[in-house]
Amino acid sequence: MEIDWTALTAEAKKAMERAYAPYSNFPVGAAALTDDGRVVSGCNVENASYGLGLCAECSMVSELFRTGGGKLVAFACVDGNGDALMPCGRCRQLLFEHAAEGMLLQTISGIKPIEEVLPDAFGPRNLKL
Repeated sequence: MEIDWTALTAEAKKAMERAYAPYSNFPVGAAALTDDGRVVSGCNVENASYGLGLCAECSMVSELFRTGGGKLVAFACVDGNGDALMPCGRCRQLLFEHAAEGMLLQTISGIKPIEEVLPDAFGPRNLKL
C-alpha cells in the first residue's frame, strides 16, 4: 500500500486545529491510514481535572472503531506548529494494540516501524484468547 505522508500529515494538522487544549495550550493532532484505505484522525481534548484529558491518539482510535474498525498501517502526529510529534509511551502502547504488523510511524527522526519505537512490546499477539 502506497503511503502519502504529505496527505496523512495534512489530516493530522486538520485534526490538531480542532483540539481542545485551554490548559496546556499544546494542541495535538493525529491521523492514520487503515488497512482498508480509510484515514482516521483525532485531536487532544483536555479536562479541568488534567488527568482526565484525552490524547489525540485516543480519540483517533475511537474514530477507528466508530468508522468500522480494522488495523492501522501508517501514523502521523503533529504539534500546534504542524511539526512531527512522537507519541508518548502510553500512546505507543495504544497504537501497538491496533497496529497492523509493521505499522509505520512518522517520527521526529524519520519513518519507523512500530516495533522499533516500542521494542519488545506486549500485546494481543501474546495473549491466548
